[in-house]
Amino acid sequence: MKTALRQLTADRIVALTILVSALGYFVDIFDLLLFSIVRVQSLKDLGVAEADLLSVGIRLLNIQMAGLLLGGLVWGVVGDKFGRVSVLFGSILLYSLGNIGNGFVHSVDQYALLRFVTGLGLAGELGVGVTLASELLPKEIRGLGATFIAFIGILGATLAYYISATMGWRDAYIAGGIMGLCLLVLRINVCESGLYHKMEKDKKQAKRGDLLLFFRKPELLKKYLMVVLIGAPIWASVGIFITFSPEFAKAFGMTELPTPGKAVLSCYAVQAFAGLFIGLVSQHWRSRRKAILLALLLLIAATFLYVTVRLDSLPVFYALCGAMGIGGGYWAMFVQVGAEQFGTNIRATAATSIPNIVRGLTIPMTAGFHALIPSLGVAASGVTVMGIAISLALVSLWNIRETFHVNLDYIEA
Repeated sequence: MKTALRQLTADRIVALTILVSALGYFVDIFDLLLFSIVRVQSLKDLGVAEADLLSVGIRLLNIQMAGLLLGGLVWGVVGDKFGRVSVLFGSILLYSLGNIGNGFVHSVDQYALLRFVTGLGLAGELGVGVTLASELLPKEIRGLGATFIAFIGILGATLAYYISATMGWRDAYIAGGIMGLCLLVLRINVCESGLYHKMEKDKKQAKRGDLLLFFRKPELLKKYLMVVLIGAPIWASVGIFITFSPEFAKAFGMTELPTPGKAVLSCYAVQAFAGLFIGLVSQHWRSRRKAILLALLLLIAATFLYVTVRLDSLPVFYALCGAMGIGGGYWAMFVQVGAEQFGTNIRATAATSIPNIVRGLTIPMTAGFHALIPSLGVAASGVTVMGIAISLALVSLWNIRETFHVNLDYIEA
């Protein structure tokens, strides 16, 4: 009886840990997409001219992504050196304080600084959450843990839209920060990964969170870069086609322009269920690679429709934004692959930094998009960047190993 009770308690703690990880990703997505939703209104309120909204928006988006890029490396190393749970506490605290600060900015420079700080905090949520789920659950169902985290998390974009529409952009940022602080209380009872505890007790004491290991072992660096490239098309779609949807609609000759908030809502509402679908497909096919390939093919089709269907209709345009969300539904599966490719001593470093490097790729992708507009126009520039991203993703997917059945109880020497 005592054994059964202990097992039941342990199972409840594991379930709570995965739920809290999902809620952490929820506030991650809430803030990450909140800027895209309130970009135009917040910049106008700060005195940015209409003609400068695109360039200043790209600058702030890139600064936010730079924070995510640096934070992904920092929190990944912390997760391997001091435990996965330490990241869940530290990252959400920094995110919460930074987000509250966003509600009180009075200049673009202040806004930029706090977007960077908030990005640093956000960077730890998804990768460490998926790492914990992967190490706590049996290998036969660990992909469902990541799928659940992503499904709950992506719904944060929906709440971001409704809160910003109801409360205004300043109060929306503050509300996001308060949600993060509330989440800290729930994290008191989360459990650490058993594989991490086992590694800590190992007398050999493998070096943990060693970034240089990726460079000392070319095969690790190759895997790392391939996983990064597999995820790049998702942020090409969000960072370009969704974030700058008003600019695309204007280029398409639409008389009534979409609002960024509704474009984000359309994309992510669909992406939440698309992620659930891709996760279940992976489980049914018992393959990460096949499920991601399906998602990439759907993203190709969605991009084609986005730039070719030229009906002057907002409902149709928002439906096309939703279609882009179908293709981006493999985000959780891509992060899962990142966690499964590497040993326990560098797993959090890889799984946390990889999605944030993908987010950081928004910087060169939006820069390339912006640079190509004068010669190619908005639509062709977006398609060119997306075409490069998808081509590299397909090549990487072809060359990376299948990890559905991989046992994660090993270290990288």
